[in-house]
Amino acid sequence: MSQADLSRRGFLGTALTAAAGLAAEKSPAVSIVRIKNGNIQAAVEQALDLLGGVESLTKGKNRIMLKPNLVAPVANATTNRDVVSALAKIMKKAHKDVSIGEGSAAAEGFNSKGQEVFRTRNRDLLKRMQDHVFETLGYAELGKTLRVPLVNLHCGDMVKVRVPNGFVYDELTIHRSLAETDLLCSAPIMKTHGLAQVTLGMKNLVGVFPGTVYCSVRGCMHDFASKVEPSGTAAPVVDMMRANKMGLVVVDASVAMEGQGPAKGTPVKMDLIIAGANPLATDMVSASVMGFEPEEIPTFAWANKAGMTPAKLDEVEVRGEKLDGVRRKFARAKISPWPSIRDFWGVKEIASGQAASGQAEACPTGRPLWSFACTGILEIAKIHLERVSV
Repeated sequence: MSQADLSRRGFLGTALTAAAGLAAEKSPAVSIVRIKNGNIQAAVEQALDLLGGVESLTKGKNRIMLKPNLVAPVANATTNRDVVSALAKIMKKAHKDVSIGEGSAAAEGFNSKGQEVFRTRNRDLLKRMQDHVFETLGYAELGKTLRVPLVNLHCGDMVKVRVPNGFVYDELTIHRSLAETDLLCSAPIMKTHGLAQVTLGMKNLVGVFPGTVYCSVRGCMHDFASKVEPSGTAAPVVDMMRANKMGLVVVDASVAMEGQGPAKGTPVKMDLIIAGANPLATDMVSASVMGFEPEEIPTFAWANKAGMTPAKLDEVEVRGEKLDGVRRKFARAKISPWPSIRDFWGVKEIASGQAASGQAEACPTGRPLWSFACTGILEIAKIHLERVSV
């Protein structure tokens, strides 16, 4: 074989390798892993390893915020604490600065009473409500055990972030710690949803809209967004996607929820962890596991309008378990456009002299959240609820 042949073969080999690399870059990878013998830690580790490992996923990123879905203090409607614990341990082992952030929607005795849900911007009430949710679901103990700070995304030091070509907002207000994090990891529970069809990694971002600005249960955000699209959810979620650094989604599908999610559905044991560095791809795969087609999910359509990819499920490289081997057709939620429920759900506002301006106010500071005491929360909340304006 001549030197020219060797050179030509080497050139072709290099070109083919480069082309394969480009193709791989264009095909986002999503991993699907079964939870075996209840070992969630091992499943989460394997899901990340299939994506190249935590070192690769977090290269050049030190400050990591984990965002579970803690919509309310109801265990079967929220992210399994063991999934977040596994992620925190993995990140800390990789010498990352880890925090857990959330802004829950509602809690009985705070901004809900029986079947009624109220909106509020009151800083003190939202502070106490979030403390209660963290405590009730075991996240306060988790933070104390792992020495990971918990961040109440409802209130505190806020910053404004521009949203170029936003669908609903040209500018969004978010917690400073979220703006300054290097990587946001969304860790949602897999659920159906009465506004958005499904709630997964991207929809989980509703919990980063601070209640002191956009109201608890995000009623003020939904009101404004429903002028753009009927769910009042999909378009602002995509705006928020462009206002933060979400670069990892780890879906808790240990026990999912079907039917009338996000809180009143039926638990479904799936024993899966689904992960990806591309939020849209990860959500598309997760929705497919639930038996949904991509075109059924409004958030996906709005993400594509914003230029996010992939546009089709077959553009995603699925690693680990095969989709056909884990897919289950979930019972759908009854979909209610926001304007159809706005006049009777979350419309009453808890009266407060501090709530009218809509400006974010600072949370009390001075000690880590794991040291808080919940004494007197319900008694103080009752005082606020007695002042509900009709």
